[in-house]
Amino acid sequence: MKRLEIIVNRSIEEDMFEIFKKNNIVKSYTKIPIVHGEGNSFPKMGDSIWPEENILMIIYTEDGEAELILECIRELKQLFPNEGVKCFEIPVDCCV
Repeated sequence: MKRLEIIVNRSIEEDMFEIFKKNNIVKSYTKIPIVHGEGNSFPKMGDSIWPEENILMIIYTEDGEAELILECIRELKQLFPNEGVKCFEIPVDCCV
């Protein structure tokens, strides 16, 4: 089992979900709808200087689906190379 944390610019959120739907993946997730921060792209602060915002998705899934999700994130990054898109993969040892 894996935990995936996806941080993506809100402007391409719909595109990400379309790619997931096309591949019939990501049926269960937690979404934090407004996330501010700074990474490798421009800051996303939701203010008058840096008005854009990100979302954060947390997904717990089996290893096979995790690989498919990572492939979809790679595709999204190719479609939108100038937008912030990151995916972090964390192994999960147990669930209670």
